[in-house]
Amino acid sequence: MSRSDLRALFRSNNRDLKAVDVFADRESEWAAVTQSLSTVRALTTASGFDVEDLEAPRRNVLAFYGVGGIGKTTLSRQIVHHLTGDGEATAQWPALDPELGRAIPVRVDLAAPSGVDFESLVLSLRLAVAELGRPMPAFDLALRRYWEHNHPGEPLEEYLRSRSFFQRFASSMSLSGQVQSALADAAQALLMPGTVGSLVGSGLKATVRALRERREETRLLSACRRLPDLLEADPDQDVLSYYSHLLAWDLAQLPPQENATLVVLLDTFEDVGDRTHRDLERLIQRMVWLMPGTLFVITGRNRLQWDDEHLEGQLDWAGERHWPHLGAQTTAEPRQHRVGYLSAEDAERYLCRRLTLDERPFMEESTRRTIVARSHGLPLYLDLAVMRFLDLHARGHTPRPDDFSHDFPALVARTFRDLTAPERQVLRAVSLLDSFSVPLATAAAGLDRDAPALQLVDRPFIDTDHAAPWPYSLHGLVRAAVRDADSTSEDRWSEADWQRAAQRAFTALGSEFRQARESGDRARLVACLQQGLRLARDHALDLDWLADAAYAYVDGMIWEPVEIPRRTTACSADADGRIQPSPVGSGAAEALATTLTAVARRQRQHRELTSAALSEVLGSGSLPAHLREIAEYFRAECDRDLGRFDASMAGMRSVAEGGGRMALDASRGLLHLARRLGHFPDVQNAIDHLGTRGRRSRTLGDLWWPQGRISLSCAGYARGRDDAESAGERGEAALAQACLAFAASFGDRTRAREQIARSADLLRGVTARWADLQRQNAELLCDAGADPGLPQRAASVAAEAESTGLTSSAAYARLAECFHAAVLDDQAALGDARERLRAHVRGAEFAYLLELSYLMADDTPPEDLPRAQWLDGEDQTRARWTSCVADRRQELIGLMED
Repeated sequence: MSRSDLRALFRSNNRDLKAVDVFADRESEWAAVTQSLSTVRALTTASGFDVEDLEAPRRNVLAFYGVGGIGKTTLSRQIVHHLTGDGEATAQWPALDPELGRAIPVRVDLAAPSGVDFESLVLSLRLAVAELGRPMPAFDLALRRYWEHNHPGEPLEEYLRSRSFFQRFASSMSLSGQVQSALADAAQALLMPGTVGSLVGSGLKATVRALRERREETRLLSACRRLPDLLEADPDQDVLSYYSHLLAWDLAQLPPQENATLVVLLDTFEDVGDRTHRDLERLIQRMVWLMPGTLFVITGRNRLQWDDEHLEGQLDWAGERHWPHLGAQTTAEPRQHRVGYLSAEDAERYLCRRLTLDERPFMEESTRRTIVARSHGLPLYLDLAVMRFLDLHARGHTPRPDDFSHDFPALVARTFRDLTAPERQVLRAVSLLDSFSVPLATAAAGLDRDAPALQLVDRPFIDTDHAAPWPYSLHGLVRAAVRDADSTSEDRWSEADWQRAAQRAFTALGSEFRQARESGDRARLVACLQQGLRLARDHALDLDWLADAAYAYVDGMIWEPVEIPRRTTACSADADGRIQPSPVGSGAAEALATTLTAVARRQRQHRELTSAALSEVLGSGSLPAHLREIAEYFRAECDRDLGRFDASMAGMRSVAEGGGRMALDASRGLLHLARRLGHFPDVQNAIDHLGTRGRRSRTLGDLWWPQGRISLSCAGYARGRDDAESAGERGEAALAQACLAFAASFGDRTRAREQIARSADLLRGVTARWADLQRQNAELLCDAGADPGLPQRAASVAAEAESTGLTSSAAYARLAECFHAAVLDDQAALGDARERLRAHVRGAEFAYLLELSYLMADDTPPEDLPRAQWLDGEDQTRARWTSCVADRRQELIGLMED
């Protein structure tokens, strides 16, 4: 049942305030317990089960691991309560299936302050099974031998009575009687008076001789083949660990109706030793191995490493061949589970139930929402937040959300508790990184060996994602606590230490970037850029390799998000204990990050927003001179899309004349503007100097399709796509293919559909709004003359284009509508479509598209329409477009006849 939270209760004078301990549901963890019990039960009841088989792999360990404060100890306790039927707090858990039989739980906290040694653990197991009311003859005989040797003159009963640790066992007083009963039975079998006397000297020899001779009278004990050897061995702690086999053997001899599954819960397992001294862990592992019919539920901060074959020698049984269910890939129970962080919904329920007044949550919703967001699902944080809430309330201050906008030093202490000094150095270093690998962590920490990083990544607060550019990341709350609240550790870093670590991490990322660029690893390249930008910004580092990374990002044309979180200065508390952040001024890294973020976002938002953001960056003067052209070029591109022809022309010309790395892109931009005016000869005369880097082939495709030279246009686009694919430029390849699909859709519909499908394939994983709209326009052209609903579809595409400021895409959608009406020879529809297209004509810009709507229908353009400079003259251009319309009509007629 829920009990009063005394810590909270004694923090307030308000008697109406109710503070109760709340246990998170953890239903999946309980399901793992029941499934594990089922596995162990099925094993022990199988006809071929042999408790003395010491070679079969073991499947009797269920492990829960996670960071300090995640709720492992509470989980361990509640499992015991639920198994014993005293778990009101876990009422949401299903009851244990009766078919699983009786379960006897025994929980032992191995935390160093508890002082539990291996002998106490063994006695705890024996006391637990004493509830069965039956002697354990083989084990009790060996225990008598061990006790006489290690506790001479001290009765077992007095020892148990004098130790508070054992008083929690109701059966502690009956154990002595069961042991005496077992000894009396053994004495009678051995034809000795009373009970077995001292198991030393002649008494021991007689007992062992009788067991080895397998006398008829001792046939039960004689069946335990290894008992004589264990009795003869010197009864030290190492031999005591082998007595676990005897207890398992005794349990296996019980009649089915009296049998039970022993469930041993070992908590705080990280305290049994460190990663190099595993003496106690070896004894415990031996116990687990020798008791295959017992379920061991182990909880601790670290994942069990028993499946690691490299530990052969430190542990008796190491490797997945011994522990097949402890490997990372297994899904069968029992296995290892990371105790998960609470979901936002669970954390909200926790706070609502933790403090109540008049049966209502005592905390305001906004305060709860802030605490939940800051907690990242860590129960320890929620508990600390409740204590802080009550402290503030007791001082007469009404707690507000900004009272909880920081992390607690206690989290750092819990995290650092069991780390070595080199591990702490690596932990601090990787707190600077969003994700990392072992080599990257080692470099950032300034170490000359990987061992501390290898040890750290096996800790439960390190998340793993092998599909990411770097597989490891530090849990968000721990990361924030390390960086912002590391004020209590004896070896805490100074500001200079943090600065040096940031520089090391930045340099290491630069090496990773160069490798990613050479190998074509786009995901890692972008990840380097993101992490490098944040480090350079937060620690005022020179941009160095970030300039090359920025250009590599732009050249790829995939436009993955590169947002980096906003930064504030180091926080300080006011008189009420509230944290007061203050903003930090922009620098070169901030300006570059803002530039790339704006450039990427233009694929997801209106071009006006991008243009404004880039103008602000350029106006700030923070962007280094050799990087200004990135912002200038893309602002000019936005101006072009927004219909600001003169501003776009000026921006493109400035970048082209600057002769920088984007000069060819700007030259191509000038040709695009000339094409929009219908100045096609100017485009043709200047196109050759673009080269592959300037996208000459794609620009040729843009030049040829307005002339009605569809085959030449498709060839140019295809060549541009192939060149881009050969260079690993996925974004450019997708753009060229979308253009190819558009041009091809004026011709044969079957081939057009193939190009449209290929365009859709290439656009997967690429964020390119214009290219996707061009693909949609290709679908309109492909269906021209065949789909009565095409005008409505064209309106939808145009509206989508206008919502993002892509004027050319909207104009092309209206051209497709004109082509549709021309194929149908519907003059009224064609007139309406032309009027909608005319809305996108601004002076000479896009006038060539409206002129094409007349040429393809063999009509005469109006006198006031600015005329394009066609490469072959108006007559030949008209002839090609009227032929294109006639071919589509003929194709559709053929389909109708078929």
